[in-house]
Amino acid sequence: MVEGEATRGVCAPGRTDGHSVRAACASDVGRERHQNEDRCLVAAERDLFIVSDGMGGHQAGEVASQVVVSILPTLIRRQLAGVTSLRSRLAELILREAILDLGRRLRAETAGQPGLRGLGATVALVWLCEAGVAHLAHMGDSRIYLVRQGQLVQLTEDHSVVALLLRDGDITPDEARSHPARGQLSRYVGMEGEAYADVQTIQLQGGDRLLLCSDGLTRPLSDGHIAELLATCGEPEAACQALVAAANAAGGPDNITALVVDFG
Repeated sequence: MVEGEATRGVCAPGRTDGHSVRAACASDVGRERHQNEDRCLVAAERDLFIVSDGMGGHQAGEVASQVVVSILPTLIRRQLAGVTSLRSRLAELILREAILDLGRRLRAETAGQPGLRGLGATVALVWLCEAGVAHLAHMGDSRIYLVRQGQLVQLTEDHSVVALLLRDGDITPDEARSHPARGQLSRYVGMEGEAYADVQTIQLQGGDRLLLCSDGLTRPLSDGHIAELLATCGEPEAACQALVAAANAAGGPDNITALVVDFG
């Protein structure tokens, strides 16, 4: 298991009902930030993988993302108590309820603490708990991609002001790249109210590759560039390192985290 910053790629092999799983993550502060508020979790023995990008400035963002990767696995295990048969609908409900509970706990535990006002975090999560089945959950603008037979597909939709403007046709993709609202989230862990994660279930095939990443990767790199690097780097660790290096070479405007899961 890997938690927190992993400036060097960390790889963990795993098994999911006879299928091979290899995963690695790498995280870097970037070129313009002074501290890394991203966190990642590779828990291959539990087939659980998480990327979280903290918000709220000095200390607050770091605290929020660390809470996500530290506490969320425990909340999922608690939701599983007494479950004897886990079907996709139940797995999605477990993830949604665990992330909702996490948001409540984050607000309660930091209420009134100096420097932690307004904290929050994104979450991008993949849970492999059945043969060839991946349960996904996300909030915010951290993303999950699937690479299948050389094609890169974005599986998540950003919960952000810019994404809403794009979907409504109010701005163009070119305008989105420099829009003043870029980075403003419409949904995230820790926000006021009952904010639910988006959840989905997909069927994996041998040779599939999943990428979980923070917006520090997707802001400076196009999907085409990301797809090229994922296609040319064989091992998950090499792919993560190449993605982080490319984002830094493109300016590194934010913390950068990449987590790659190979399903065989």
